[in-house]
Amino acid sequence: MTPPLHIALYQPEIPPNTGNIARLCACTGCQLHLIHPLGFDINDKHLKRAGLDYWPYLDVQEYKGWSTFYRNLPGTGELYALSTKGKKSIWKAKFKPGDILVFGPETRGLPDTILTEMSTLAIPMRPDAPVRSLNLSTACGIAVYEALRQIQ
Repeated sequence: MTPPLHIALYQPEIPPNTGNIARLCACTGCQLHLIHPLGFDINDKHLKRAGLDYWPYLDVQEYKGWSTFYRNLPGTGELYALSTKGKKSIWKAKFKPGDILVFGPETRGLPDTILTEMSTLAIPMRPDAPVRSLNLSTACGIAVYEALRQIQ
């Protein structure tokens, strides 16, 4: 089955976030792409626990680094970075089947060198918010379901 979307995590750091996103992918049919280095061992118990017993129901691809991922882009759609640095709201994006949603590491986000290689989207937050960003797995869930709403 062709995945509706591709979710790429660039250097994720927190195992439960990645596990939650894996579970999201299992529930939605999205393909998960993990771009090394990871901030944890792929067999981490917290990663496995957050993903429950859903691991057999998703397709996970791993890449040695960004350049390997970029040379072997999955899907046929647009490449979107999700970042607090994005100028365009996800509500304004026009998602299509096969699009690739790229998320950065929890503590630092995607580097500018990667952000310049694709369209950058942001999830709106209140303008006076005293915080920096949403949790990675929450942001991924919001973006995935907005994209799926548009394409299904």
